[in-house]
Amino acid sequence: MPHLKSQAISVQTHLRDQVANALRAALIAGDLRPGVIYSAPTLAAELGVSATPVREAMLDLAREGLVEAVRNKGFRVTEMTERDLDEFTEIRTLIEVPTVGRVAATATAEQLEALRPLARQIVTAAREHDVLKYLEADHRFHLELLALAGNHHLVEVVADLRKRSRLFGLGSLNETGRLVASAEEHVELLDLMAAGRSREAEECMRRHLAHVRTLWADDRANTEG
Repeated sequence: MPHLKSQAISVQTHLRDQVANALRAALIAGDLRPGVIYSAPTLAAELGVSATPVREAMLDLAREGLVEAVRNKGFRVTEMTERDLDEFTEIRTLIEVPTVGRVAATATAEQLEALRPLARQIVTAAREHDVLKYLEADHRFHLELLALAGNHHLVEVVADLRKRSRLFGLGSLNETGRLVASAEEHVELLDLMAAGRSREAEECMRRHLAHVRTLWADDRANTEG
């Protein structure tokens, strides 16, 4: 029965993706801590699913560098060094800064204004201290902006870098409201691009990525202190 079989595979794949997203959210929120080993059955019980989709989702996260398998024990959340964060930021800067300049010079007003609601969602989420909604809107904004350059491989590379750099929570910054300044940079960036000010848009993106790197460092100090 090929039709029923394909449906079963689809449902299983969907569950695996849901579990992977839930685990990523737990990483972002700081509920899963670097260096700690978690077993698939324990996580499955907390999520209310069987252990199989959890193991499959963890293997997906392992391929992204977020966790590593520990034989007969489960999965350890990967530690991220300051050098890792610096290198991720350096690569993103090399890619995103010139791409923003190019998009500012070539995108239509309609294409840029279509991103305005996302920029506002980022600011709203930051003001409401909703880290997960902030990161979801931030993720969409950056990737949809880069997509305007017409290079889907470039978008995939940045998407992968973003996944790999979300290894510890932003919970402490959520409490203090320090994400708001970073959030407002998205609106500033869009305004500059809409005005055709390519060089200033590039500088804004460079500053934004440096700001994000600082937030990561500050959050690590808070969570480890």
